[in-house]
Amino acid sequence: MSIRRIDVGPRMSQIVIHGNTVYLAGQVGEPGGNVASQTRDILATIDELLAKAGTDKTKIVQAIIWLADMGTFAEMNSEWDKWVPQGHTPARATGEAKLAGPEYLVEIIITAAI
Repeated sequence: MSIRRIDVGPRMSQIVIHGNTVYLAGQVGEPGGNVASQTRDILATIDELLAKAGTDKTKIVQAIIWLADMGTFAEMNSEWDKWVPQGHTPARATGEAKLAGPEYLVEIIITAAI
């Protein structure tokens, strides 16, 4: 099986495709907003990246969500619930972590099928 990389940077690729599986790099939102606005930014970016990979959010098999503060879980979940298609909810884990910088409140990592 070949490996294809899309949006390759010096440290990472935004998208890696291996066989029929798409792996997205962790996505963060625009700094300065709250958890809801950062989550919306991230989900829009995920839609764009999945489209570049030839798939969409109905084919997400796993999501890993990191929050800078678990106290914001409901705020993030409210945006997630509006975005994820009914009947296509992926396996998901959510945890609290110190993210790359204090301006980042949410990071989402996605694995999807093609």
